[in-house]
Parts: sequence; structure tokens; C-alpha cells
Amino acid sequence: MHHIWGEIDRRLLIKLGTTGLAAMALPGAALAMAAQGFTHGVASGEPGANSILLWTRYAAPSDTSLTAELSESADFDRIAGGGTVIAAGERDHTAKIVVDGLQPGRWYYYRFIAPDGSKSPIGRTRTLPQGPTSAFTIALFSCANMPFGWFNAYGHAAARGDIDLVAHVGDYLYEYKVGDYPSAKEALPGRLIQPAGEIVALADYRLRYAAYRADPDLQRLHQMFPMIVQWDDHEFANDTWKGGAENHNEGEGSWADRMAAAERAHNEWMPVAETRWRDYQVGDLATIFLPETRITARDEPFDLGAILKGKANVAETLKQFAETAYRDPRRQLMGAEQESWLFGGFAKSVKAGTRWQVCAQQIVMGSLFTPPESRNWFGSDQPDYVKRRVEVSQLAAKAGLPLNMDSWDGYPAARDRLLAAAQRADANLVTLSGDSHNAWAFDLTHDKRAAGIEVGGHSVTSPGFESYTRGIPDATRVAALRASSPQLKWANTQDRGYVTVAFSPDKVTADWHNVASIRTHDLQLSGSHRMTAARGRKKYDAI
Repeated sequence: MHHIWGEIDRRLLIKLGTTGLAAMALPGAALAMAAQGFTHGVASGEPGANSILLWTRYAAPSDTSLTAELSESADFDRIAGGGTVIAAGERDHTAKIVVDGLQPGRWYYYRFIAPDGSKSPIGRTRTLPQGPTSAFTIALFSCANMPFGWFNAYGHAAARGDIDLVAHVGDYLYEYKVGDYPSAKEALPGRLIQPAGEIVALADYRLRYAAYRADPDLQRLHQMFPMIVQWDDHEFANDTWKGGAENHNEGEGSWADRMAAAERAHNEWMPVAETRWRDYQVGDLATIFLPETRITARDEPFDLGAILKGKANVAETLKQFAETAYRDPRRQLMGAEQESWLFGGFAKSVKAGTRWQVCAQQIVMGSLFTPPESRNWFGSDQPDYVKRRVEVSQLAAKAGLPLNMDSWDGYPAARDRLLAAAQRADANLVTLSGDSHNAWAFDLTHDKRAAGIEVGGHSVTSPGFESYTRGIPDATRVAALRASSPQLKWANTQDRGYVTVAFSPDKVTADWHNVASIRTHDLQLSGSHRMTAARGRKKYDAI
């Protein structure tokens, strides 16, 4: 989606020994070449209390049988689990294996061994805790467009020792051709992607994943922590819905074929279970739900331009739309089957005594409305079509319509159903989101009652409001957005970075970390912002 508008864990490094240390320390292409045939490092995901999924890629002329080993020590003195898995050509030479029989809440090291004895880099992962759990920290990422800059947010997080799990909620990569988004002028030299054209076919998607996964900071993040992953739209095409996408046309072939190719490449290259939605139990502390909001059931997003086409009275047309079609209860974002799973999951989690119900999903759930002041943010030299969009957005806000129809704001009935289900269950709901490129903290409400909080993560590199409203201070934008959007409690509309969300039995603490730059390879932070929420209040504590 895009619209107009610490310290290194030295104990780990000491444990690794000479071979393991070299593998951990090597950057970029050198890391991929640490063992012959292992081209893109290692990764882990889908953690359970007694299991973990391990991933690697081994390039060879034919299918290759690999041995996976997992140990509590980096010298692999005692093997705790593993097995054999085929790196198959039909899966782009990627390999995934689920290792069972592990101990809950424990860190492990893992590696793959090829038939010739060569070894992959050593990875580190952990299982989820079981039973009473006092603390758990999630690192939240989204929206990493490689040509816009360095993935410094990944690199900073990978050097930390206080993260238990990484959640990537989408736009892990982007589908555009070179020179499109970003433009040739905006692109950072040296941040090259393959293929050069827009990705449409299976081979295209595979090659784009390969290009992104060669990034040293992304490889290191995967190497150091388990990751749960959900796609958003750009893993397919911009503004994806079940029947198409804004960035797909008939000349690019069948949408069904493109969607299937994108989903297949994602499942091959990512450390994921090949189901579209799933959940994870973190002891008695949290249930993490990972729903899918793009390709399963999402109805086509509303297009105000199409709604207004040929209409003489714009204001009246928008008012009528806001009172009728916009609130159609039949419109779907997740679909009835997935809603049943999620809403039932809320109730089951609460009944079991779990302290927090966490919904890690792709798009912003809180409501954002265009501020009246924004009419002056874009400058007088804008093209006529931009001026027209600004005018329409102002009239839409007056009619009670939101800023972004691609987010939950475009599906108000579906959002109402979700928040009502959370309230019925008496859930302590924490929603994690990405997609918007900016950082948000929302108090979610339904039927004039508190329903939970939202932690909206800023992007790794993709530009946000600041790129469309140059010269307008962040404080000015945020003040206007807060005034027009009552649920919004805090925002940052200028920085790139990531969020850590720390859970304890009685409190959740969100820290938005801002990287100093994405134009240079620099892992320094420029600042951070912290907000907390006490369990039971279902809203943020006072700033």
C-alpha cells in the first residue's frame, strides 16, 4: 500500500567458537557463501512449545538431501533434534523441516549439513514458553522496499539480546520494476533488485525473494530469531484483493495465476507453515493470532474516484455513499470461515486464562480522517489530479469517510464484527499492524466502549507522509491528524524503523525505534518513543 498522501549478544558469539563466529560475523554475499551451496543463510519460524520450523536453501544441479541438526549448545556437542529434508529443484532448492520433541521456552542452535560435509551458517532460535510466563518481547516489522535504502532496522534488531520473536506483518518485498517505486532519482545506488521488470510469473517472484534474502541485515535477523510472517499486498501486487489488484492489468495475464505464483514463492522462500492463518500460544501470557486479510475473502476496495465519476454534486454523493454502501454488512475482509476461527480463538484464549490476545495483522485498524489543514500541505504547484484528490479527501472527511479505504477503515462492518467479538470475550486485545509506513498508537473503540489498543509499526524503508508533504513539520501533521482522528493517541509521520512490544502479565510496553538513516548503512538510532497499557483498561495509559 502507498497513497497520496543495542549491544550484540556477546555470550552467543563466545559460544559459537571459531567456525560459528565467522558465519555469524560475515556480511552480505560472504555470509551466503559461508558453506558451498548454501546461498541464503538459514531461518526459523512457526515456533511451538515443543517444535520449530527450520529453513535453508541449497543450490545444486539436482535435488539434495540435507541433514538438519539442532542443539542447545553452539558446538553441537549433543544433538537435541533434527532430521533429513530435500532441497528440491521444484521448490527453488529451498528446504523446510519441522523439528519436534523440543523443550518449551528454550534457545537452540541449528544448522544444515550437505552430503559433501559442508555446513550452513549456524542459526539461533527458540521454542515458545509453556505454563506461567512472566515476560515475552516481539519485534514488529513491515514495509521493506530495498531500493529506497538500507535495512538498518533489521540490522539493529538482529544485534539485540532481548527479543524473543520477530513478527513481520507484510510488504516483505515489493513487486515493482526498477525505476517505478522508487523512481530512478529516489533509488539508492547499489540497492539492486532482480529481475529488473515487474514480477508477475513464478520465476520473477522467486528471483525477487532471492534478491531481498541476499541482504546482510535481513539474513542476520532471520539467523538470530524465529520469525512469524504474514504477507500483505506487495508480495502480490499493490492493493491486492481476492479478485485482483490496483497494480495488475489484463496484459499481465490471469490474476489467479499471478496470485498462485506469488503464494507459492512466498511458501518456498519463507519459514512458514503453508496455511493462510494460524495462531501461537505464549504460555499463559499471550495468544498471538496471525490472520490473512488480502487474498482469501477481501472484497474490492472502494474507489472514491469511481464513485464520483459523472456526479455533479460531489458532497451529496459522498454523504449518500457514507450512509449506505460504505457500511454494507455483507462486505468482507477476512471471510466467514476466518472470522469464526479468530472470534472463537479470542473466546477460547480468554477462557483458558491467557492474559493478552494479540492480533498480528497487516493493515491499520484504527480510524484516520483527513485533517482540514492538509489542504495546504501539498503546495500550489501540484498537478491538477493531485489538487482534485486533495479536494475530494476534504469533502470525504466532512461526510465521515476515512483517509485510506485500503485499511480496515474501508471495511467498517468487518471491523465492527472483530471488535465486538473481542468485547464479548472480554479480551485484552493488542493489535499489531503495518502497511501505512508510519507509526501509530490507537485506542480502539466499538459501540462507544474501549475494545483494545493498536501498535502501528513504521516501515523499514518505504516512505510515509513526510514524502508527500515536504516542508510540513512532523509535529504539525501529527497535531492535525490527532485533532481529526479521536482514536489516535500518538503518531510519528517522518521516521523509519521498527517496534518492540514487551508483554508482562499486567502491562504491555511498546517502543517505537527510529533509525538514524536508511541512505547509509548505519545501525544507529535517532530516537525512540514508549507507550504502555495496563491489562484490563483496554486503552493506552496517559502519555
